[in-house]
Amino acid sequence: MNFNTFKNIYEESADPIRSLIRLAIKRFKIGEYETRIKNGAVNRPHYAHCVYQAAVLGKKLGYKTISVLEFGVAGGNGLIELENHAFEVSKITGVDIQIYGFDMGSGLPQPLDYRDMPYLWKKGFYKMDVDKLKLKLNKAKLVLGDVSETVKTFFEEYKPAPIGAIMNDLDFYSSTKNSFKLLDGHENNFLPRVFCYFDDVTAREPHLYNDYTGERLAINEFNQEHSDIKFGLPYYLITKEIVRQWYHHIWILHFFSHAKYNNFVHGENLQLPCD
Repeated sequence: MNFNTFKNIYEESADPIRSLIRLAIKRFKIGEYETRIKNGAVNRPHYAHCVYQAAVLGKKLGYKTISVLEFGVAGGNGLIELENHAFEVSKITGVDIQIYGFDMGSGLPQPLDYRDMPYLWKKGFYKMDVDKLKLKLNKAKLVLGDVSETVKTFFEEYKPAPIGAIMNDLDFYSSTKNSFKLLDGHENNFLPRVFCYFDDVTAREPHLYNDYTGERLAINEFNQEHSDIKFGLPYYLITKEIVRQWYHHIWILHFFSHAKYNNFVHGENLQLPCD
């Protein structure tokens, strides 16, 4: 059975069957990578989606290199997967992708108050074996230390290419809020629209995430505090006929005053001639 047959069955099937087909495509890497991304048939499809969309946008705007960040590296599996996706996406788009992972290395700090949800998280969770992880990384760079401090010197010390995607898995309200200090850097440090993934915004009990704690509170406060930089929901995803769970973890960060925000990127001559 070739990939087109798989694809036809997938498009005509009910969701449970689609899930099985998607698993088969993912496991055996059937078809081109770009198609597998669009069907969610890759590891960590949310990472793949953000990296791919950022590279596509970057290419349309004339960037040869972009950066993607992960806040909250923990054991490092996500950062390794980011490298895998960046390698494939670069082959497709021709855009080089730098990768940076922010983490304390020593695990979660002490929760400050109820907004950090101490009913879920404890100090020391998610420690990193730094030496072991470094041996597994090919190009990603670790930015180790308290995020409230490392974001202050990140642009000066690392001189990254413009940031196009951010994966945020810092768990706490306070840590997420501190990571947002990076966003107040000069607009040239970012693409005009940045694809963002937040890990801790939906889940089953006992998590009970809400808009008044954790990452959701940090996002809401950021939007209230900024007039020309806003996190927006991905309506292009959450209004699809079939909505995957991770769609609800994606936000698009808009830099409305960015010099390239209004650059035309559609790429088509849209006309509606009268018949």
